[in-house]
Amino acid sequence: MIIFFLIHFDANLNSPMYYFISRFAILEIIFVSIIVPKLLDILIAGRNRVSFGACFLQLYCADTTGIVECYLLTVMVFDRHLAITSPLQYLVIMAQWCKKLAVLPWIVGLVGAFIPTIFTASLKFCGPNVIEHFFCDLAPLQNLACSDPHVSNLITTITAILVVLLPFITIMGFYSHIIITILKIKSTEGKHKAFSTCSSHLLVSSLYFCTGITVYVMPSDSQHDRFLAFIYTIVTPFLNPFIYTFRNRDVKCAFLKVLNSLNSLILNKVQINSKAQFVGAKKWF
Repeated sequence: MIIFFLIHFDANLNSPMYYFISRFAILEIIFVSIIVPKLLDILIAGRNRVSFGACFLQLYCADTTGIVECYLLTVMVFDRHLAITSPLQYLVIMAQWCKKLAVLPWIVGLVGAFIPTIFTASLKFCGPNVIEHFFCDLAPLQNLACSDPHVSNLITTITAILVVLLPFITIMGFYSHIIITILKIKSTEGKHKAFSTCSSHLLVSSLYFCTGITVYVMPSDSQHDRFLAFIYTIVTPFLNPFIYTFRNRDVKCAFLKVLNSLNSLILNKVQINSKAQFVGAKKWF
């Protein structure tokens, strides 16, 4: 939330790159809000039951936000690619396409998650319905089915290739071209600046896609998969704000500016209160 408000109110962060980062911050909040509250309910209160409808609602929402994150990360690397390879046309193009590109991942996510969710929900579940996972996910639910889950598994794999593997390959393609373009820059300062704008995104993408591809494109329903799911659903969203802030000079400057403003405001208020108390004491004497 701090990142979102910093970008929203600071004029120095009014650029397409930070616009996408602010949307990514909100997406992360939604993503963890779908999974973590129920996980805490299970761990702390011991309420490990969930209704059929609530389970598939969590499945659909988690898959939707997961797909949105894959495509939003792709949009973000496209933004950096355009800024580095076509700097003169960058602002003109993004002025027309920035908001449209921010909406596109949500359209893909809502549609992409709907298909495997419907196929999985259409399976017959006759018990025991004990999910070997810490949230309702596709592979653990399909393994509980009494009916043949072959078609549902196939749909899940095809969807995973389109919404996880395809964005990853696209991102790698963009980064390959970005690196080639950066290496052609003559000045060392220019190379460093170009690399610094991409390093945070590359680190976030690597953490997310490496775990996501292993879990969804090559599922095994093992303890290993659950550990990887824990990484991309909880650990990665926790680390992402720190990666984007501590490795970004503009965001750090904006944050320090806000802290200094708050500090000055508090000091002024303390001084005013001290003067008021002094005047009151003087009148009393």
